[in-house]
Order: sequence, then structure tokens, then C-alpha cells
Amino acid sequence: MPEPALKPAPHHVGHRDRLRERFLKSGAEGFQDYELLEMILFAAIPRRDVKPLAKQLLKEFGSLSAIMGAGIADLKKVKGVSENSAVLLKTVHALTVKMLRGDIEKKPVLSSWQKLIDYCYVAMAHEKREHFRVLFLNRKNQLMADEVQQVGTVDHTPVYPREIVRRALELGATALILVHNHPSGDPSPSDSDIAMTEEVIKAASSLDILVHDHLIISQNGHISFKSLGLLSFTG
Repeated sequence: MPEPALKPAPHHVGHRDRLRERFLKSGAEGFQDYELLEMILFAAIPRRDVKPLAKQLLKEFGSLSAIMGAGIADLKKVKGVSENSAVLLKTVHALTVKMLRGDIEKKPVLSSWQKLIDYCYVAMAHEKREHFRVLFLNRKNQLMADEVQQVGTVDHTPVYPREIVRRALELGATALILVHNHPSGDPSPSDSDIAMTEEVIKAASSLDILVHDHLIISQNGHISFKSLGLLSFTG
């Protein structure tokens, strides 16, 4: 009796091998976004073709950065994304944030400005609610602490200037950079953003603490209060 013919391996097995070989040979050069996403998903989904899922994620969220910045609950809403897959994607995001933060820690922040913008974008741009963070600097403008002071709603975050100054005194900080995100995607400052910044500057200047800038981060870019001439408040 003839032996039954062996079933051919699923086509995606060869596809994975080819992707890995390409990556080993030339790194990410020439890879499409969905292919890089496939490489990540291989670890969480070992026995299924993940190309359709990678393409669906990009369709749902629009970009790799938006996928990585999405919350676990939102990722799991996409059919085929398990909790394991969502956690893996968020782990990659967390590692990226830590890597970018490492590029600005213990260095003069003002001379690493683009790295600071990159860090803030990855950390905050895709949050669904406003986050207000303060970067506390020493006399050499080196980063001493990076703290999210408040988390608000989709379009408002309560900010308490006295608390910011109190924390700066606790740390021995002599300068601040204020940062918050606009989930709407429009980084333009509102009247309340401008008024709040003025209050922080007044509170800080009374104790000789300098506010270098206030950055607003969004999915579509960022603005700098300093560049817009909005830091010329007097205490």
C-alpha cells in the first residue's frame, strides 16, 4: 500500500523564512511597514499567516507609530489581535520610548532638541487623553526628571502651577520644559494653553526657575511656544 503523500507546508511558513532571510541579509532596508509588523507578530502568532493582520492593523490605525501608540484595548478590537499580540506590540513601544529617553538623559537637553521632540512624539502623540508632563532640568540643562503631572480629558488637562514649582524645588531643578499633547491632532495652542503657561512662568520666575519652552505634541506635528514668541511673559 503506497504511503500517503506528505502535506505541503502552509505557504506562510516559507514566507516567514524568506522575510527573515531578507532581514538577516540587509536589515530593514527595503521592507514595507506591514512586513516589519509581520516580523514582530511572528513571535506572538507562530502558526498563522500574519500578513493580512499586519495590513489590517495599518488600515485601522493608519501608521506604525499609531499602532504602537494605541492602547491594548483598542488593539484587541482588531479581529485576530489577541492579548499576547497586543502586549507584544506595547512592549516594543515601551522599549522605543525608553531608548529615546536614554538619548536625552544626563545630556544638555537644549543641544539635543530634535531627540527631545522625537521622544515626546513617541511617548505622547497618540494618547487619547491630554497628558501634561514636565521635564525638570539642572543648571547644566541636563534632564533630572521627566514626570507626567496630570492626565485629563480629550481636550483639557488641569494644571497646578504651584505643584509644578513645589516639585521643582524638591528636585533642585533650575529650569523646566512643559509638554502636553493634543489628541485632536491640531497642535495649535488654545487661549487656555497660553494662559496656563503664563501662570506657570509667573510662579516659577518668582523662585528663579526658568521655563525654557512649552511644547504641544500631536499626531500631525508639534509647536513650540518659544518659536511662536509666546514665552515673553513677565512675572
